[in-house]
Amino acid sequence: MTPDQLVEFAEGLGRIAAAGGGATALAAYLAERTGAGVLLEDAAWRHVASAGARSLPATARGAARDTLATLPVGAADAPSGWLSVVAPKGQLAGLAAPARLCASAIAVEWARDAGGTRARRRPFWEALLAASHHDLSAIRDDAAARGIALAAQYCCAVLEAETSEGAPPAASDLRALAAETFRGGDIEIGIVERGATLVVFIPAEREVDATRARTAAQLLPKSAAKRNASLRVTGAFVGPAGVHELGHAVESAESALAIVRRMYGTGMVCAAEDLGAYPLLYRGASVEQLRAFALDALAPLRAYDDKQQTELERTLRVYFAAGQNVKTAAAELNVHRHTVFYRLRQIGEITGRALEDPHDQLTLRLAMAIHALHT
Repeated sequence: MTPDQLVEFAEGLGRIAAAGGGATALAAYLAERTGAGVLLEDAAWRHVASAGARSLPATARGAARDTLATLPVGAADAPSGWLSVVAPKGQLAGLAAPARLCASAIAVEWARDAGGTRARRRPFWEALLAASHHDLSAIRDDAAARGIALAAQYCCAVLEAETSEGAPPAASDLRALAAETFRGGDIEIGIVERGATLVVFIPAEREVDATRARTAAQLLPKSAAKRNASLRVTGAFVGPAGVHELGHAVESAESALAIVRRMYGTGMVCAAEDLGAYPLLYRGASVEQLRAFALDALAPLRAYDDKQQTELERTLRVYFAAGQNVKTAAAELNVHRHTVFYRLRQIGEITGRALEDPHDQLTLRLAMAIHALHT
């Protein structure tokens, strides 16, 4: 690496550490940036983490040194662990500097954990989930006392992972993946482990922050598969919400996760707002909630019809009433069937829902039924 690349690499290590990614995420970052295989072990040579596509030994202790180099994590005379890199002959020398930087970052991370920084911050997020603070001032005071800089709003991701064999991976693997995926702001993310589920609070001060977080969440399954082909990540995304509303946001995300698993299976992270009618059916809904849902679902079509003097909402209603028969709908509307096809494409683009998808179709059908019943 050039000096500028080393500076950039060190800055990346700092961002991961600041986001709470931990040693596993730091080792994965080293593997990603250098292309080397990385093996992280504790002081007793027990496996902690591994990363990279290269074949790694079960332990670096006593392994051949022609394609493997090992550095102590922490003091050389009393290391807290060992960081090893695996690369073809002749390439190890070029990896010495980034490996040393990574080993130093891991040493700091382990020392920080031992000092209780993460343990001191975890109760804040757990109390936030339990709605234990009596008001916003109490939330801010508790955060300040624990050294946490709060954002005004957060998005929430609820994630679970499993391997292709059906066994759950190490909790640290999912935590490291989440920390690496959502890192990159001045305000750190919050992470809480609830059994097999990981709850991630992502700062979203601006609308663009929420959009980026949502995109990153939806790409998580692909990111996980690139790191480990057998790893499958499933989850739900909600946001943004104020810090005093995060307990409710997590409940919504957990409901959305249950829906994703039952309706779509595993290996998908979906935004709760994209689930259409399913949250209403899963949780039950009042008449007011049903009417609000219908209004929200049909609002884009009505706005377009009002502005362009078109009949997209009527076209959709007639199309559904005709059993999705375009010829019959065209006769009812007194237009050519090509016009109906064109309008249906418009409807899909405007609503962001594919009419050939049964899940999206359910949302629009239910919205129209609710409107007809309660208007």
